[in-house]
Amino acid sequence: MTRFRPLLAALLIAGTTAAAPLTATAAEHTIRMLNYGPDGSMVFDPPFLKTAVGDTVTFVPENSGHFVQSYATPDGVTPWKSAADQPFTVTLEKEGVYLYVCPPHLMMAMIGVIQTGAATNLDAVTEKANRLRPKLVMKGERLEQYLSRVGK
Repeated sequence: MTRFRPLLAALLIAGTTAAAPLTATAAEHTIRMLNYGPDGSMVFDPPFLKTAVGDTVTFVPENSGHFVQSYATPDGVTPWKSAADQPFTVTLEKEGVYLYVCPPHLMMAMIGVIQTGAATNLDAVTEKANRLRPKLVMKGERLEQYLSRVGK
């Protein structure tokens, strides 16, 4: 029996490891860049997204002339900017609120908001959004609508 103890111990350890719960995997989200969508012309769809840290978001231009650029992000996040007419994926590595824009269509309020985990930087994003308002010539109410969806 003594020569089978190492084998028995290995089987017990393997069985315990196999029964351990699997860790959750990050989710993948898609945001479409549209000339016309549910909220009217020049929109991101969806315009507001709630995610978890580690999730990825892929921005997909469904019409030509669109790209995406971060405008306000949590501290420590490297700003991002895609190429025109190309899909772009970002991994959300920090908790907080991300405000992004389509620069060519900013005056038409082509903007969006992602909340990743808790809205730890909402005050800073709101302050920066105040500087964005004068640039929104049309449909400026989108900014307040999308930011109002952020949960504390």
